[in-house]
Amino acid sequence: MARLSAFERRKFRTRNKVKRAAKGKPRLSVFRSLKHIYAQIIDDEKGVTLVASSSLQLKLTGRKTDVAREVGKDLAKRALEKGITEVVFDRGPYKYHGRVKALAEGAREGGLKF
Repeated sequence: MARLSAFERRKFRTRNKVKRAAKGKPRLSVFRSLKHIYAQIIDDEKGVTLVASSSLQLKLTGRKTDVAREVGKDLAKRALEKGITEVVFDRGPYKYHGRVKALAEGAREGGLKF
């Protein structure tokens, strides 16, 4: 069995902490690529994605942090339409900085609590 990279270890460590703290709340998971940012709200008990949003889907352009904030706002709007108000933030292997932080702030501005 191959050893996990530092990136994968960090991802699993963060995810396990988040899942333990969730206690039935859905998880807001973030994926960041070089050009786009993706976010989804996942129900881990059922293994189902409840709501998703991305910069690719919204066809947003401009500064990456501004785009991430808009994705967060859109995700929050969609979540509130489905009756989801509280989530647990899963930053994955990424530091809470830059685009990840902007997405979280946008989701909070949109009405999500975490």
